Amino acid sequence: MGPQRRLGIYIGCDSPSIIRYLEPQTGDVFTARFADCHFDEKVFPVLGGENKQVGKEIKWYVPSLLHLDPPTKQSEIEVRRIVHLQSIANQLPDAFADTKTVTKSYIPAANVPARIEIPQESGRADDTRESKTRLKRGRPVGAKDKNPRKRKEVEKHDIPKIAESILEETNHESNDNDEHHEPEGNHEISINYIHNGKIWDRNKMDEVNDVFSYLLSKEIDEENEDPEPKSRNVFGPIVLTPEDVRPVGYKWVFVRKRNEENEITRYKARLVAQGFSQRPGIDYEETYSPVMDAITFRFLMSLAADENLEMRLMDVVTAYLYGSLDTDIYMRVPDGFNMPEALKSKPKELYAIKLQRSLYGLKQSGRMWYNRLSEHLTKEGYVNDPICPCVFIKKTNSGFVIIAVYVDDLNIIGTQAEIQKATNYLKGEFEMKDLGQTKFCLGLQIEHTQKGIFVHQSTYNKRVLKRFNMDKATPLGTPMVIRSLNVESDPFRPPEENEEILGPEVPYLSAIGALMYLANCTRPDISFSVNLLARFSSSPTRRHWNGIKHVFRYLQGTIDLGLFYPKNINGQMIGFADAGYLSDPHKARSQTGYVFTIGGTAISWRSQKQTLVATSSNHAEIIALHEASRECVWLRSISQHIQSSSGINVNKEPTILYEDNAACVAQTKEGYIKSDRTKHIPPKFFSYTQELEKNKDIEVKYVRSCDNAADLFTKSLPTSMFKKHVYAIGMRHQRDL
Repeated sequence: MGPQRRLGIYIGCDSPSIIRYLEPQTGDVFTARFADCHFDEKVFPVLGGENKQVGKEIKWYVPSLLHLDPPTKQSEIEVRRIVHLQSIANQLPDAFADTKTVTKSYIPAANVPARIEIPQESGRADDTRESKTRLKRGRPVGAKDKNPRKRKEVEKHDIPKIAESILEETNHESNDNDEHHEPEGNHEISINYIHNGKIWDRNKMDEVNDVFSYLLSKEIDEENEDPEPKSRNVFGPIVLTPEDVRPVGYKWVFVRKRNEENEITRYKARLVAQGFSQRPGIDYEETYSPVMDAITFRFLMSLAADENLEMRLMDVVTAYLYGSLDTDIYMRVPDGFNMPEALKSKPKELYAIKLQRSLYGLKQSGRMWYNRLSEHLTKEGYVNDPICPCVFIKKTNSGFVIIAVYVDDLNIIGTQAEIQKATNYLKGEFEMKDLGQTKFCLGLQIEHTQKGIFVHQSTYNKRVLKRFNMDKATPLGTPMVIRSLNVESDPFRPPEENEEILGPEVPYLSAIGALMYLANCTRPDISFSVNLLARFSSSPTRRHWNGIKHVFRYLQGTIDLGLFYPKNINGQMIGFADAGYLSDPHKARSQTGYVFTIGGTAISWRSQKQTLVATSSNHAEIIALHEASRECVWLRSISQHIQSSSGINVNKEPTILYEDNAACVAQTKEGYIKSDRTKHIPPKFFSYTQELEKNKDIEVKYVRSCDNAADLFTKSLPTSMFKKHVYAIGMRHQRDL
């Protein structure tokens, strides 16, 4: 199956594109993409491997041919074995959202079909001898428990004391590295919690189902110090499901919460609604809920550093449950809920629970919570603007306070007195946790120093390197090699006909996603290389995978690199724009790159392949300048709104936008110049930028290419030039602060 050529037994499908198959040697169940599978109905794998038993074709019982083909013991055994496999597939649990945190294997080792002895024919003894090596996962077919578990009655649900923390996955993965590891008895642990040194083994439980999940959540809730939604009146009474109403499903989700050091701080159990079963126009109308973007958050951090303000982080406990629903939503009664005696006479499927609050999982829950919070803040005098709807500002005689909202995380920026007033007002309406000074938010680590604010992702960087086994790689000075001018020898050229396309066993897409998160948040120095490598996500080759490993090796040497926003610099916003002509020579596309800095530190940047074919470097530069001008208008609107609402002096001087193409600068200042080289360029690229310059919104100036910081986002650079531009956009090492 797939590029790995793994043999398996098809047992069902999760969706039209995802199938389930049974690994015949271990009894484990896996999933695979339908497009990667090859189905052969002539091959019947035998449990335990090819050397375990001899596969026999099943002869179905046909009465008319009974005298010619009477049933034998071997055929009946084969039928029973297949029926047993099907019963296992039908009992696969799906009670948890993240199987990695809860379930180690879908099928308990004890449920692997027992080996059935079949009389062997003479001369076949060598074909059925046991394999000498053990497999990495599971256990041999036919292995028996030394201490067989005793089955409990179905009505009883005695759950052991739940764990306060979960065993780290590395404790179990270390055993997987030994191919000859032979477990003693049935010690496969599917769910591991620790409580007072006691380990909860799956052998001591009956079945992972919704009842088990309900009892587990009660244990976690009792040990949790956080106030849970017991008094929110989330659930209404259990009633008969109204006609023409389709109740939504439910699911239990168990989450491990971590801090900025990736350490587990607490555990959460949450009942969520299966919002995918909701019908648009019937169960919900509007679903959009605004959240704060990374650019706005970086601007607020630069403002806090410049004005010497404090930052405090508040977390709303189960925020969604404060929202009121605008439509009637019914949910199926979860297993484990106590049904009233008067309702037990009818089947449970006829009843449903009416939801009174926006339960997690509903499509409109995020919008309902935002509406509730926005209404509460505006009532107190906070103002916001459609251009940044998640930033609420209140100005008083003694100062101002800014509340930046990202779902249930509230970053409060201002003076100490104003922050205290804001927190007291919020705590009067919502149950909240005061996390103190903002040190970890949206995956960013924030260090407050005497010189300013340093933002980095060192912990996430280390976790990514360890995830892809690059944590011990040799560091490199740049994220990519210098590209060759020869198109045929370019390492970033598209796949060739004779090149092998990497299969899903190589985590190319996962690596691109992890790197993009870094590039979009705190590491603009890898933006161009990640954007270039992401183009080959659908058909990567070994060359492209080596390019990703090159980026990892660069990150290994710059783990503590981040953005530093200095204090009291009264910085003005400055922009740099550049284009890499024919950056993609194979498709005749150029690259757009720009970066905007405040006080010398980047707050907004982009590296993107142009969608139009540029016929000259001047054409490509005009397109890049046009894109940078659009971004500049939005940044000026945000900064002026926040500054004016806070009572800070607004700098209305034109934003300087540097460009290293003299012809492009001249055309922007003097207007459209018709010539054989420019007459085909759409006038909008000239007129928009020229109008902004006339309105004193921007001022385009010429800068030498060696001093244009946007070069970092359009091309691969030698080490000396690369480090120069990295320093120019405010990136520093934490050890140097």
